[in-house]
Amino acid sequence: MSQVTYILERAQRGDPKAAEELLPLVYEELRRLAAHRLAGERQQQTLQPTALVHEAWLKLSGDPSREWNGRQHFFAAAAEAMRRILVDRARRRLAAKRGGGDARVDLDALDIPAPAPDDQLLAVSEALEKFTAHDERKAEMVKLRYFVGMTFEEAAQALDIAVPTAKEWWAYSRAWLRVEIAKATSPAQ
Repeated sequence: MSQVTYILERAQRGDPKAAEELLPLVYEELRRLAAHRLAGERQQQTLQPTALVHEAWLKLSGDPSREWNGRQHFFAAAAEAMRRILVDRARRRLAAKRGGGDARVDLDALDIPAPAPDDQLLAVSEALEKFTAHDERKAEMVKLRYFVGMTFEEAAQALDIAVPTAKEWWAYSRAWLRVEIAKATSPAQ
């Protein structure tokens, strides 16, 4: 049993010192994963890895009734928390970019460039929600790889599967999501 799993079990039993001991153990790994994820974001990104980890930690530790089923469950929840934070920020930026309630202007005559990174992030997130209903375990792989930036080895360990299985799941998931995103972004016919 890993030290993280042991501390998570202590936290579930109500040990008040467990959370204090857990953060230093997982902080650097969470920060490294956040930095990797944010490296793929647009250059104007104002959210720093440290801030992303802190926001995710607040979400994770804010519910004292939450139960953890080991290291895998904890890091999957951290990936989901980071994903939700990034999606919420993208939605706010897009709302502001699109006027945030100001009067609409008809832009049909303008050339529209390729989707912005925020649009891509939201499209992936929406498709991922559908994919979660289709195959929850493979959706966890996507969250860990795409939103957190884990390697195949790290994601396989977090999901307690073999690395070749992780690669197969990733290939299947990418294909499924690509089709779903294409359906969602293609003009209605």
